[in-house]
Amino acid sequence: MPIDKYYDALLTPQRLPPSTLNYWLREQAEGEALVHRVPPAKRGWPSVPFIAVIEAYVLRSLRDLGLSKKKIREAAAAVRREFKTSYGLATRRIATDGIDIFISYADDELVRAHDGQAPIREIIDAHLRYITWDDVDGSPTRLTLQQYPEVAPVVIDPRFGWGAPVITTNNVQVDMVVQLWRSGESLDAVAQEYGITRDVAEAICRIAA
Repeated sequence: MPIDKYYDALLTPQRLPPSTLNYWLREQAEGEALVHRVPPAKRGWPSVPFIAVIEAYVLRSLRDLGLSKKKIREAAAAVRREFKTSYGLATRRIATDGIDIFISYADDELVRAHDGQAPIREIIDAHLRYITWDDVDGSPTRLTLQQYPEVAPVVIDPRFGWGAPVITTNNVQVDMVVQLWRSGESLDAVAQEYGITRDVAEAICRIAA
């Protein structure tokens, strides 16, 4: 199954290889998808909804902390049962009491995280702070992409740019900035064209390069 171009920002070798996402889209936890997909409206159209991007991000974060796929499946199923939701990896409960469920399933697997000092809850909280949640129903609304610096914050927000990564300050698609730069325009020209500072244009293009 082809990966949706709108979510290429997640599919870098450091974050999430396409083969890994394809595998996760086929994974199930107690008979329900671990990372959800939808039938494309037409051949070649997107089939990875925004909710799946959040699920994949949370799953990747948990794997980065050393939690096994088996433990993640078990914990996701427990979150679904406990909170009556289909989205065990993409609910605001994950950022609150749902973390306790994941820690419980981790057992001794995550006694201490990477630095050997910080408690697990603090480490998971650090990953989840990049997700913005709706205040009413607790669903995810946007994901801030960690690979971009603070001077050039970039998000995936389905309300803007057709789901493609956009610059937070003006919702300009990152691809548009990069394409203009790659066409031979200077960073100053790119910045002027899209109403951003040269520092922002340089940071965006540096990541792309």
